Amino acid sequence: MNMDILEKKCVVSAVDVGTDRNIKPSALFDFFQNATTEHGDDLGVGLDMMLKNGQAWVLSRFSVLIERRPRFNETLTIKTWPQGFQRLLYMRNYDVLDDSGVILARASSSWIILDIERRRPLPPSALAVPIPLNEGRVFLEGGARSLEKRGGFVKTMERKALYSDIDFNGHVNNARYIQWIQDALQKDFLKNVMRLRIDVNYTGEVLFDETVEIYSNLVTPNMTALEGRRLTDNQAAFRAEIEIDG
Repeated sequence: MNMDILEKKCVVSAVDVGTDRNIKPSALFDFFQNATTEHGDDLGVGLDMMLKNGQAWVLSRFSVLIERRPRFNETLTIKTWPQGFQRLLYMRNYDVLDDSGVILARASSSWIILDIERRRPLPPSALAVPIPLNEGRVFLEGGARSLEKRGGFVKTMERKALYSDIDFNGHVNNARYIQWIQDALQKDFLKNVMRLRIDVNYTGEVLFDETVEIYSNLVTPNMTALEGRRLTDNQAAFRAEIEIDG
């Protein structure tokens, strides 16, 4: 059994789709997150092991290109693998395949190893065990994209971080931000769309009971940029861009 790459079967359930029966972006991010957590445990760098060493994984960027949105009741294979480091950023990549082996989506993410006590990033050498490099394996071209700060935003909504938003680390879960983002889009922006790209930069944590103001900018008819800012200090908690292609 190859431990360097995790393969995980998932079925797209009724709670994962919208009225068009296409998977919601937030549900796909849930699949990615579950596969990431499971593979981290397999490799000896899971949540519990990291906490024992005073460390935590912090997601910095995530990009996904969906060639065809999975539909209700489809069985998917999620593949995920680490692919080394770029300075302090740990790279993890993903493929999503249908039951015929056709790639429906590719994704790439960047993570930081955080010293919990000092709240500072750590180098790769800080890990208790080495992580496979999977050199030469094909992944989403360009990796997880860094987004530039945009102007022209208009406030769309506010969200307060409550019980259902908070994960085991005590802050808003990365997939919950995707729910907020898709709720801030125009009502039918994603309806019947099969091909799209989502880029998210996680720039600051949001804690329980904090309020986030969400701003949007319809850059083109097919692309929306969004930014979530903490109400307390007006600092960005996330930036995102979603581009659709029919």
